[in-house]
Amino acid sequence: MGNSSDTAARPTETGATRSLDALIIGAGVAGLYQLHQLRELGLDVCACDAATDVGGTWYWNRYPGARFDSEAYIYQYLFSEDLYKGWSWSERFPAQPEIERWLHYIADRLDLRRSIRFSTAIVEAVYDESARRWRVRTDSGEIIDTRFLITCCGMLSAPLSNVFEGQETFGGRIFHTARWPKEPVDFAGKRVGVVGIGATGIQVIQTIADKVGELKVFVRTPQYVLPMKNPKYGPEDVAAYKGRFEELKATLPHTFTGFEYDFEHRWAELDPAQRRQALENIHDNGSLKLWLAGFAEMFFDEEVSEAVSEFVREKMRARLKDDRLRDILIPKEYGFGTHRVPLETNYLEVYHRPNVEAVPVKDNPIRRIVPEGVELADGSLYALDVIILATGFDAGTGALTRIDIRGRGGRSLKEDWGRDIRTTMGLQVHGYPNMFTTGVPLAPSAALCNMTTCLQQQTEWITQCIRHLRDTGRTEIEPTAAAENAWVAHHDEVAAANLISRTNSWYLGSNVPGKPRRVLSYTGGVGPYRQKCSEAAAGGYAGFSIR
Repeated sequence: MGNSSDTAARPTETGATRSLDALIIGAGVAGLYQLHQLRELGLDVCACDAATDVGGTWYWNRYPGARFDSEAYIYQYLFSEDLYKGWSWSERFPAQPEIERWLHYIADRLDLRRSIRFSTAIVEAVYDESARRWRVRTDSGEIIDTRFLITCCGMLSAPLSNVFEGQETFGGRIFHTARWPKEPVDFAGKRVGVVGIGATGIQVIQTIADKVGELKVFVRTPQYVLPMKNPKYGPEDVAAYKGRFEELKATLPHTFTGFEYDFEHRWAELDPAQRRQALENIHDNGSLKLWLAGFAEMFFDEEVSEAVSEFVREKMRARLKDDRLRDILIPKEYGFGTHRVPLETNYLEVYHRPNVEAVPVKDNPIRRIVPEGVELADGSLYALDVIILATGFDAGTGALTRIDIRGRGGRSLKEDWGRDIRTTMGLQVHGYPNMFTTGVPLAPSAALCNMTTCLQQQTEWITQCIRHLRDTGRTEIEPTAAAENAWVAHHDEVAAANLISRTNSWYLGSNVPGKPRRVLSYTGGVGPYRQKCSEAAAGGYAGFSIR
């Protein structure tokens, strides 16, 4: 394996302009750390990203109101104390510009940009079985020959942007939140429509409501919401969280969701008054704790789920002034925590503004976009100047199925996942040797995790695996069909035991017509998942075919 400082393009016997030990797709949280690790290993490695700079999701999602809903001090790399302590956050849940600056700091401190090709999208990757190498084509037509292909594309990076008939006819401007322009958008006096009230839509709505002329919010699926408490950090606060580095490094990888908190209470052990007090205390935390570390029983026991759901509904009802808004905005058809839970700041109160209208579209859906605005099924027309699509993503799979990836025998990943979404621990896919994956289905990183916790674990596992291959003189690794079948069966068994599997949301791919139904994220917990991955490595990669 080559020298990581060798960056010159050069023709090869295969006609490629560049030959590498490893090619990484993506320069976000996972890609940056993967690049650093493989360079430290001495590999000739390059990362490619369609963006013009580092950041991944925090490059693309620069819409109004974009910010963390993981606490800043846990959304960090933990492999270097100096790196961790060299950056100081300004508040508990910082906004996108500060997050993007942090990722620039990471790239600069680790000198990563010299090994990254920006404005470079990967359009095709074909495995050469005889050479045991991948032949990868970029959007400029360049061919890259690489031993290992590592996808760090992000789990929410394939936006669903062309979702309504007639979008191209609209006379105003249409934005998808995940492709927001870098230049400011002037909303003053404009009639603005927002489609979608998931976590992203909520951030947009609460941020722009006082900046627009009129705001129409098209509401299909109401969301349970939790109020965010976002204190500013002074020097003492920063020193306090930095003083917890060793504690966080020791605990975050082993909690259920990779956050700092974990389940503390058992429902059956508390009487009704104690349960209420526990719910009040956790709710008052102003974070995702009620969802991720409240009562684990709410994910399995419908009675507990209903009790916790009603607690959150009660909190929401108290903030909404009329029954019409309560009917439109408060969920009734699914339990709290079985869908992604958004954090918000005065989001519900926005609907009391005279310039804001909630438009229910569950039973009267959007029929099409017309030059004047949005037309509903009953023919009613909402005239608009700007349409903002917070319509989500083809989660977990879309970033890879939009690349033409061909494995053994020319098999297509898009076609394979179009029939059945399968991976081995979210780290490899049978039939695609030497391709490693992060943030794809059947691992916690697909949804249910503090992303830096899970992506560090996955990239470290990949690095350890490649080191093992190098040290043992092997050049190819692929999960066996039997091992993949066993992991899928285990994943499905764990998922079937919880209430998430009985709902419809992007967690199951329900937002993409024709997408095979499967809980995308491993729901057995971050700590147990890490243990299973470690055991596979410690056992000499049992379940993987190595040559």
